[in-house]
Amino acid sequence: MLAINKRLKLVASYVKDKRLADIGSDHAYLPIYLVKENKINFAIAGEIVEGPHKVSIKNVEEEGLSRIIECRKAAGLDAIELADNIEVITICGMGGKLIADILEKGKDKLINRPNLILQPNLGERFVREKLQDLGYTITAENIIEEEGHIYEIIVATSGQMSLTEDEKNFGKFLSKEKNDLFIKKQKQELDKVNYILSQLEKAKEVTKEKVIELHKKAKKIKEIIDLK
Repeated sequence: MLAINKRLKLVASYVKDKRLADIGSDHAYLPIYLVKENKINFAIAGEIVEGPHKVSIKNVEEEGLSRIIECRKAAGLDAIELADNIEVITICGMGGKLIADILEKGKDKLINRPNLILQPNLGERFVREKLQDLGYTITAENIIEEEGHIYEIIVATSGQMSLTEDEKNFGKFLSKEKNDLFIKKQKQELDKVNYILSQLEKAKEVTKEKVIELHKKAKKIKEIIDLK
């Protein structure tokens, strides 16, 4: 059986439905794992890039799962047909802006209101804002560290929500739970902001607005993590 990393295992733990579409499936690791765990009985492994798409086909065939997992070469949610009756969509390992764009461009494929499990590598705010715009509500969030990078997982279902600015930036649940990994991530972000500010101090031409914006961001991070 193909090995699956702990980030995707955590994503898999939120899959409660039987018909899955994994967008940007790469090597179809997630659908294969979920079938092997008897958690799903149908999957689409969507991939726009030819190389990973071919690897997905190879992996699915080698596992003897071609009847259950369909590998489709398409952009974003174009991999899905409404007739597929998809109940849950996973999109992992991309920037938050790209995930938001995929959801926006493919919103006609969300008419049946499938559940969404999203794992942005960065730019989580874009994802949360888009979910709110599309009439989704965040039901769970998690955070995990793997190979030196900290990832957030956002789970959403059909429903209205109204996020505060802090919830958009720091998470609906993560900003309240404030676990050790969340604190670590925010401290890393604060270090980046402070580094940029130190570089701007050396620059000859600096926009005052940019400096003010960064100072505000640093102040807000400190408030969120109760750093004096």
